[in-house]
This record gives sequence, C-alpha cells and structure tokens, in this order.
Amino acid sequence: MDLGTLWFWLLGVLLAGYAVLDGFDLGVGILHPLAKSDEDRNVLVKTIGPLWDGNEVWLVTFGGALFAAFPEAYATAFSGFYVPFMLLLFALIFRAVSVEFRHKFAHRRWRRVCDWGFTLSSSLAALLFGTAVGASIDGVPLNARGIFVGSLVDELSPYALLIGGLAVAAFALHGAMFLRLKTIGELRERITRWAWGCYWIYLAAFLLATGLTLAFVPHATRNFQGFPWAGLVVVLNLLALANVPRCLMRDRPREGFLSSGGTIAALVFLFGVALYPNMIVSNPNPAHSLTIENAASSDSTLALMAGIAAIGLPFIAAYTFIVYWTFRGPVTPEDAATHH
Repeated sequence: MDLGTLWFWLLGVLLAGYAVLDGFDLGVGILHPLAKSDEDRNVLVKTIGPLWDGNEVWLVTFGGALFAAFPEAYATAFSGFYVPFMLLLFALIFRAVSVEFRHKFAHRRWRRVCDWGFTLSSSLAALLFGTAVGASIDGVPLNARGIFVGSLVDELSPYALLIGGLAVAAFALHGAMFLRLKTIGELRERITRWAWGCYWIYLAAFLLATGLTLAFVPHATRNFQGFPWAGLVVVLNLLALANVPRCLMRDRPREGFLSSGGTIAALVFLFGVALYPNMIVSNPNPAHSLTIENAASSDSTLALMAGIAAIGLPFIAAYTFIVYWTFRGPVTPEDAATHH
C-alpha cells in the first residue's frame, strides 16, 4: 500500500470516529424537543455535557490531516463548499453556545431559546455532514485544474439532500440508543418509544438511499467488483441494522448502542470504497476528478505525517476512552440539577 492510499484510509478512520462519536450527541440535540419537561431536557443535556466537545476533536483532526495529506483536495473542498462549511461552522459554534449558556440564566424563556438553538444547530450540522457526503459521491463540476466551477445549487442535488436526510435519521437513532444507556425510569421508557420511531424512519431512508444509489449512481458501486471483500461490510451493516430492534425488544441498551454506531461506521467505510481512488469526483467530466495520486502531498510529507499519526492517534483514543469511562453510568434528575 502506498502512502497516499494509507492516508486515504486513515482519513476514513478519523471521519468514522467523528460520525460515530459526535453522531449520538448530535442525535440528542435533534431529539431534545421531544422531552416533556425542563427537568427531562436538563437530563438530556447532562448526558452529553462532558463528551460533546471531545468528540469534535476527531473532526478537527480530520480537517488538519486532509490539509496536510491532500492539499489540492482541501483547497477545492473548502473553497467550493464555502457556504456549506461556513453554515456547518456556524451550527457547531451556535450549538456549543446553546449548551454552555443554557444554565447561565434561570429565566424560562431564555432556556427555551437555547433549547431550540441546540436542536436547530444539531439538525443543521447533521444535515450538512450527510449532504457533503452525498455531494462527494454524486460529484460536482470541476475544471481541468480540479477547481470547483459550479454553484451552491450543484452541491445541493436531490441525491445529496437525501443522504443529508439519511444522516439526520441515523444520528437521531444513534442518539436515542445512547440516551437509553444514560437515563432511567419513565424518561427511559419514553426514549425507547422515540428509538422505535427513529428506527423506522432511518430504515425507510436507508432503503430509499440504497435503491437510488444502485439505480442512478452506478460509479458508487463499481469498486465492489474490484474489492469483493467489501461485501462483507455490507452484510455486517445489515446485521447491525437488524440487531437494533432485537436489542430494543430484549432491553439490551449497550448492544443496541454498539449496533447503531456500527451501522454509521459501516456507511462511512462504504462511502470510502465508493469514492476510492477519488478524493472529489468531477461530474459531468470524471477526467477532472481529484484523486489520491494528483491531490496528495509528497511522499516525504506523508511519511512524516504517518510517524506523527502513529504517536498521536493512540493519545486521542486513550483520551476518548478515559473520558467515557470516567462519565459512565446513567444520569439522574438529581445529577442534572446540581450543575452543568
């Protein structure tokens, strides 16, 4: 495996880490308005309070690694997708402000403003994440130098928006499965009903997106002929998807949470298989696509980065494990009432 290909898959690991870890706290934000009382909403926010900012480290690391390993792809993505990325940045900042400032004032109306800010920014971030993935698979117009020459309309194709909707549904389901781990009593029973609703919506979106991809985006499945082993991931994805209702019926929250996270990781992996060896697909002229070969940094840079990653990634993984272990266990209304 050459260094460019190695970094293509390492970027996939970082993106999957972000989607799985930040996916459930985005899902908690999406589901937040379903809580009946201010006390319940306090519990929901408290479940992700110590975790959400650490989860976003994976996205920051992904952006930094993309810049260093594939500067041509980074430049095209961040200039061509300028408006969506600015909206994503705004959503992530506004979401953080909503969570951090929600408890600064005791006024009920202030909390409602922060609650809706939390929900709308979480939903927008999830939608933009999925839409970017969909646009990457569908392709955007690039010129012979690999520079984006389209408009915002080209980035918001119906297929890209469908994948955006799929991401919102997947994160909502993942968030519900996480909340079943972190809550108790009547609130947990209501969250189980939310999880069922999220599951059926996600299943419908998954089947629709799969059918339309097979029918109208043939290049997305072309690589499966060269990498037949990738079919095993498809099988594992379907098994994880089928295991979610089994875990709901048998009340196995930990397995259910791992299954919903597994479906998200599998989708990110299949996205990588569909994209390889391209970084950004050019549509309608595939010859203008940015690939691993024409977008990568020099071998010496990639080798240096591999050494840094070998040291840094274990630290990120260890930090993540320690934080999750420290704040394990359910959150009670009394815990949520103490402080944020």
